[in-house]
Formats: sequence, C-alpha cells, structure tokens
Amino acid sequence: MRRKILIMGPPRAGKTTLANALAPLLNAVTFNADAVRANLSPDLGFSHEHRIEHARCMGWMCDRVVEAGGTVIADFVCPTEATRVAFGDAFTIWVDRISAGRFEDTNQMFVAPARFDLRVSAEGRAAILGRAGACAAAPGI
Repeated sequence: MRRKILIMGPPRAGKTTLANALAPLLNAVTFNADAVRANLSPDLGFSHEHRIEHARCMGWMCDRVVEAGGTVIADFVCPTEATRVAFGDAFTIWVDRISAGRFEDTNQMFVAPARFDLRVSAEGRAAILGRAGACAAAPGI
C-alpha cells in the first residue's frame, strides 16, 4: 500500500475538502500547498520553476512522514507533468470537477495528468485507473 497520496487538480476543485475528509479515515497527516507555501516557502512565487521547487519540497516533506511510518496526503494544484515528477511517486487522485480554476495563469499552465490512480468527476463519481490503463467505476465511492 502506498502511503503517500497526492490530491491534485485546479484551484477550488475540492482538493482540500477531500483531503480533510480522507485524513481521519486513513489516520493521515495532511499538507495543504497554500499553507506550506505561506509558512515555509513564502519566497516562492508562481512561475513554473517555483512551482516545480514547491512540488519538490512538498514531496520531500511527505517522504519524511512515510519514512517515519505514517500516511500523508498532499493537496495542491500540481499543474504540469514536471511538477508531478518533482513531487515523486504517490497514489494520485485527480479532482477533475471543474474545467477552470480562479487563476488564469494556472488555467493556461494546467495539463491533465496522463497517469493517475483515481479520478473524481464533476458528478462526484470516482473512476479507478488500473495499472494497465483501463478505467473502471469505483462503486460506493
């Protein structure tokens, strides 16, 4: 079981809401990207290079929790393949509930993930992407 979970998608898609709902069920620590940026990385802006560095830092913090035996959920936009690579391997939940977020620069930069483990649609339904790439509805989610 992978204990590093990335919940990603556009701003205001419901990532933090989902992370906060899942955390007690999984006894997980949560890291919200906005809170981490404000408290630990206020010098980082929103250029693509800074977003990659922020993703790397988020991934590094999550890896420390997993190394200590915990489960961790990170929720943030993670808008490009490069930011997802910088974050590192994780069980990835794509919150695909809205077509655009509130920040135009993020909308222009956002690339739908080629790989994810679970996708939450606009209807609130979840689909699980198998390792072979086949999608199946996730009953009861």
